[in-house]
Amino acid sequence: MVTYKKDKVQREHNFAIVDEVDSILIDEARTPLIISGRGDKSTALYGVVDKFAKTLSPATVVEMDNKQDQEAANENADYIIDEKSKTATITRRGVKKAEDYFAIDNLMDSDNITLLHHINQALKANGVMRKDIDYIVDNDEVVIIDEFTGRKMIGRRFNDGLHQAIEAKEGVKIARESKTLATITFQNYFRLYNKLSGMTGTAMTEEDEFREIYKLDVIAIPTNRPVQRIDHTDVIYRTEAGKYKAIIEQIVKCHEKGQPVLVGTISIEKSELLSSMLKKKGVKHEVLNAKYHAKEAEIVAQAGKLGAVTIATNMAGRGTDIMLGGNAEFLARAEMRKREYPEEIITEAIGYADTDNEEVLEARKVYQELYKKFGEEVKEKAVAVKEAGGLYILGTERHESRRIDNQLRGRSGRQGDEGESRFFLSVEDDLMRIFAGDRLENMMRTLNVDEDTPIESKTLTKIIESSQRKVEGRNFSIRKNVLNYDDVMNTQREIIYKQRAQVLDGEDLHESILKMIEDLITATVSQYISEETTEHDQWNLVGLRDHFLGWITEETDLEYNDEDLQAITAKDITELLIEKAKSIYKEKEDTYGSDVMREVERVIMLKVVDTKWMAHIDDMSELKKGISLRAYGQRNPVVEYRYEGFEMFDAMVSSIQEDTIRMLLTVKLQQNKAPEREQVSKPDAPNAGAGDGSFGNQRRNPQRAAKKNK
Repeated sequence: MVTYKKDKVQREHNFAIVDEVDSILIDEARTPLIISGRGDKSTALYGVVDKFAKTLSPATVVEMDNKQDQEAANENADYIIDEKSKTATITRRGVKKAEDYFAIDNLMDSDNITLLHHINQALKANGVMRKDIDYIVDNDEVVIIDEFTGRKMIGRRFNDGLHQAIEAKEGVKIARESKTLATITFQNYFRLYNKLSGMTGTAMTEEDEFREIYKLDVIAIPTNRPVQRIDHTDVIYRTEAGKYKAIIEQIVKCHEKGQPVLVGTISIEKSELLSSMLKKKGVKHEVLNAKYHAKEAEIVAQAGKLGAVTIATNMAGRGTDIMLGGNAEFLARAEMRKREYPEEIITEAIGYADTDNEEVLEARKVYQELYKKFGEEVKEKAVAVKEAGGLYILGTERHESRRIDNQLRGRSGRQGDEGESRFFLSVEDDLMRIFAGDRLENMMRTLNVDEDTPIESKTLTKIIESSQRKVEGRNFSIRKNVLNYDDVMNTQREIIYKQRAQVLDGEDLHESILKMIEDLITATVSQYISEETTEHDQWNLVGLRDHFLGWITEETDLEYNDEDLQAITAKDITELLIEKAKSIYKEKEDTYGSDVMREVERVIMLKVVDTKWMAHIDDMSELKKGISLRAYGQRNPVVEYRYEGFEMFDAMVSSIQEDTIRMLLTVKLQQNKAPEREQVSKPDAPNAGAGDGSFGNQRRNPQRAAKKNK
């Protein structure tokens, strides 16, 4: 994106150590990194289509195994929600309603493609995307929730108009659409590094994927002290209501004996439901989810206190240790806040930087005294917590990835501490219902189980694990597919970025430009004059002259009488035009000087390459949307995408050559000065993306949106 090398903030990719490597290289692998710029203004169509979508009735189908199911759904519903693949598809009945509502003859007509796209996104927003699970509304803004960590993803937006459709659904201001300036998948970004490594507590379940995609081996490092945590088998209830009743009873039981409990939920909605149930029981507790993000470290740090109850969404890598008895550092901080010390002084007091500031030195003494005092209290309380059984991890649902469950369990039993963990499940949980619902329901019916009776069974545990493996396998194949498509773009990206790097490094492009002139003219002449035909009257010399008119040829050029025409060849015409173009170019150089022309070459090359590349990204995205349909014709969509993608790339390269040469041969400079380089790909909001792992410095950081490819 930058136009001068000094503005480049990313250096060469040599060696990377990735923290929480499974979260980045596995969970985020379906999320292409996108640098987005300002696109078109948002249309009023989002609001209109959302009103229409709200009038339609959906049918939820987990898996349609036969044609009769499909036919029934088509006749009785306006659109079908497939929870497994997270899609919403309009039916024949829905199409008819849309045609009546918008007063059109045929929704599937090419003239109505924009309207159909808006309708599809509105159906997905209303039928598939759920508030407080997939996103929250914060300060009149729709903010995506990370399904793996439960954190807010500031600066990210769903792509392709889905985010605007959700904004229309929630009645908040609809932001303008963004334009993709650059894109790369996490997989290909990290494969740019010569050496790649990382750390995490939960990588063994994805060992095969690390080896296949990244050529990385996974090594398990033994624990510092033996693990004493007791991992109880899962208990399964017939209904969600029965499960929640049992969860509350278990929390109350632990709370009464002083055992701290950490409750893991998979959504804000569920965490707030449990919170309201605990309030009715009079149990004091803390809630940690995306709505209370600011208090995150504080809440987690005190989750190990005697009798503490903490409800949290997805406890993946929260970055704060849960110490039994409480956390002396956070208690000391809280006490200093009570004593009205400014936040910056407290931060300095905890650090060890050299300072002669009397206020900081005084605060350090106070902090050390408080830390010592609270440290002794915590040690005493830690003994009582250990006697009560240590931290109790209570999972309210299985996540579709076993690693996320393991991360929750791993919050207890640190450094050989005592602890317990158990997952409470029900047949109505999303994972169970979608991937193993029938088998579990039949088993419960056979055993004649009521809603308050739990079942512990190895068979059931195996069914659950096989469901999770199924989802993990499915997600792996999706990630692999994303990579296969991006590999095509990656080859093209390398060529374009290499060309940009030459310009930024100040390389002399003169020889490249001369070669471009030769290649362009040779290719163009062959389009108008076929060397294979001996019939000169079939040569389209007028068309050839008109093609170059105004920048290489003039009105009187390429006019021959019959005798002259018989004596010349296509090669002669090619050489004539090349010589003419080079002489025009030399005149420019003599007029403006060599140094000025070298910079003009760079300016024009940058502008043309950036403009064409941005358009090419959009074209490739459109090609990808429909390419999967080729499978119906027994063709491999990835191979077809690669073949057509490279044809489009070749066309773009030819277009770059022609526009560059045309501009160079017609350029006029004022005061014989080289023009300044212009940034074609202007980023969107200057501060967007802060805190979401965007690259670059925050003051000039382009917005990084994220496609959530489900």
